[in-house]
Amino acid sequence: MVSYPKKTSAEWFIDQLNVKNAKLVAFLLVLGFIGYHGILHLRYGPDSCTWLLTSGRYKGDHEWQPYGCMLHKYSKTDARRCLRYLAFWGKYNSFAFIGDSRLEQLYEYFISVLKTRLDLDTSYSTVDHRLPNYTYVDSKLKLSVTFMWSDDVSKTMVDQFRAWERSDRPPSVIVASTGLQLVRNRNVTELMLEEYKRNLTRLVQPIDSLAARNTRVLWKLLESVDASAMAEDEKISNRDIDAYNSAAMEILRHSAARVWGAARLVAAGAGAGAGGDGGEGGARGASGEGASRGGASRTALRHCAQILLNMFCNDHMNFNDGSCCAQPEPYTQLQMLTFALFSLCAVVAALRAAWSWSQKLRLRADGYAPVGAKPPEQRPSPAAALARLGAIVAYFYLCDRTNFFMKENKYYSEWSFWLPVGYVFALGLFFTDDSRSSRILHRNQTDEWKGWMQLVILVYQVTGASKVLPIYMLVRALISAYLFLTGYGHFYYTWKTGDTGLVRYLRVIFRLNFLTVVLCLTMNRPYQFYSFIPLVSFWYTLLFVIFALPPHLAPSSAHTVESRPYQYLYVALKIIGLLTIVTVLYMSEVFFQKIFVTRPWKALFVNSDDDIHQWWLTWKQDRYSMAFGAIFAAGYLMAQRHGLLDDNHRGNLFTPGVSLSAALAAFMAIGGYVTFTFLCSGAAECDEVHSYVAFLPIVGYVILRNVSGSLRARHSALFAWFGGVTLELFASQSHIWLAADTHGVLVLVPGAPVLNLMATSYVFVFAAHELRDLTAAVLPHAVPDDWRLALRNLAIFLAVLVPIGVHDGMF
Repeated sequence: MVSYPKKTSAEWFIDQLNVKNAKLVAFLLVLGFIGYHGILHLRYGPDSCTWLLTSGRYKGDHEWQPYGCMLHKYSKTDARRCLRYLAFWGKYNSFAFIGDSRLEQLYEYFISVLKTRLDLDTSYSTVDHRLPNYTYVDSKLKLSVTFMWSDDVSKTMVDQFRAWERSDRPPSVIVASTGLQLVRNRNVTELMLEEYKRNLTRLVQPIDSLAARNTRVLWKLLESVDASAMAEDEKISNRDIDAYNSAAMEILRHSAARVWGAARLVAAGAGAGAGGDGGEGGARGASGEGASRGGASRTALRHCAQILLNMFCNDHMNFNDGSCCAQPEPYTQLQMLTFALFSLCAVVAALRAAWSWSQKLRLRADGYAPVGAKPPEQRPSPAAALARLGAIVAYFYLCDRTNFFMKENKYYSEWSFWLPVGYVFALGLFFTDDSRSSRILHRNQTDEWKGWMQLVILVYQVTGASKVLPIYMLVRALISAYLFLTGYGHFYYTWKTGDTGLVRYLRVIFRLNFLTVVLCLTMNRPYQFYSFIPLVSFWYTLLFVIFALPPHLAPSSAHTVESRPYQYLYVALKIIGLLTIVTVLYMSEVFFQKIFVTRPWKALFVNSDDDIHQWWLTWKQDRYSMAFGAIFAAGYLMAQRHGLLDDNHRGNLFTPGVSLSAALAAFMAIGGYVTFTFLCSGAAECDEVHSYVAFLPIVGYVILRNVSGSLRARHSALFAWFGGVTLELFASQSHIWLAADTHGVLVLVPGAPVLNLMATSYVFVFAAHELRDLTAAVLPHAVPDDWRLALRNLAIFLAVLVPIGVHDGMF
């Protein structure tokens, strides 16, 4: 009997580092984050308005990031559109500011965001306080913005709140703040603080009454001062300011008022001080000067105005990048029905597992025991696979269609993009391995290529680097390269096998679209939302139809130039036909739209606004990329057949001189494309030229990657692993890594951006890998080997889509 040495603890630990255990850790992390955020909601409430007004930080681009929600940047057009929309529905937009010079500056800046004329009316000056009450009115917007001077919680302020309480039409938003004059004029004592608290207590009852009538009352905390910038005669202490702020929070926490503490953080981060109160300094503070002495800086005023507009408008305008104070979209009946079907699959899978377990127990009770090695792990049954899929997409829904988890705006800087890209390539080069083949674009190499492209695209998405034109164009080249590989791969397969059967087509389409269709049903998003998947599916379908039509290509092993001389002619005719169809569709956008807006397939090509323009732009950017891939594959196979190219060895493809010339030409092609991305003037111009020259950097990369035998015979195992899950990463990134329809990022670990990115990325990657395995488990049942059974299943699927299409107006 052979005895095996016992594994050491280190060997045992290394054995545990596998994908299965990594997925288990990801599952436990998800449960932990659900519990953590559930506790946060129980303790602080689920209202993102509280997060918006309470806390936040400045990002590296000097933009304000509220705690846990996304801030939309309102332009003048956006702000007026919001107010016009509310006015249309009969709402009177009334804002009231009551307080001292600091609040007066915010009032002036706020109306400057809303006013259409560029010149500021002198009646809004902050210099003269003898006529302190101003009102800006815009009848078209049903808008009234009022400022009332009050440097203390005096009888004037209390009477004004009570007047608003008795009014038939109280303000929509009231912003109050005072106390700076008290700090400036008198030494703060316990007696003064008690008097201040008593006066604030008189505001509680009218505030509660106003809040009951849907008026939002904000108490803006006093900002800290910069002691080094104050004049010698100024005696303002940040300790005194903190004492007044603490007093306000102590009293107002028992009322319906919201304490606006984020305004103080905004001012502190913007370098604002409050050395003086009013006068010339106050006027300068509103215009961006004298921020250190007279008031808030223009940066602080801008962010405070944005916070107010986000609080007031987000729930009505539904901007994708503005989740603060916005309610999540309601679920639909189709979503509920889809999750009910997943739940049914879970019940069936549980019953089957219970039955199997009971049978094993019965066998053991009868004296039977399993003999031999542990049987290999099998794929889950269709019911179990769908149940696990339902659990994963439920997590998708929780992340992206609810406010349970937090979301933040993207942040771009040169370092935030290029540094992660550098890390990615450093890791990829570290995990290199020998390839199983030495051929050009063999499986390991294409998976590696897809993997590193996918990782770069993910960095591009999470950092919002699309605003930088050269980076945008380089990523467009990566998308074109993916389509190039798709054209290359499918032509290569057709040439080698001659297989253009229905089962082959349905399996590829199922592999491409299964997860996407599930996400469309559960996330309530149109098919075009996952733009890359429809793009690849369309081009594959067009290529498949062209090669499926007669004359057919025979398998390469069954023909030679002598036996079947017309095979090359067939290839040329089919590729010319592909290019002709593409050119005809491109020549007229009107004709293009007539083709693609025809029912019932219109729903596959329009976005949620029933607009096909985005599909037109995406389609034409890469209209030749798949054809380039097919042409390259044809040229490569012919060169290989005629002995012009031999890659069946691990040596260099060409002689040293030819190899050097090829590498130089490849560098020139890539360098020329990069130069072009810097020279073109705009995205539209770049996209137009890109469709014709996209093959240059792609073919250049292929040459550089394969001309050397030592490079061709090795690959990055890490990149190849990611290349195996590119479709799942493409489809799921919008929901469990990014947020708000790709406009923001998901936050599982608030307050720690780097740790949060690591946590969300870990869960995202292994969820995508599990989704790939589940798709593979369902595929043979959905598309069997028998074409008749595959056709039957397709008919069932289309029958299920009919009522959905009727409901959505597809027919």
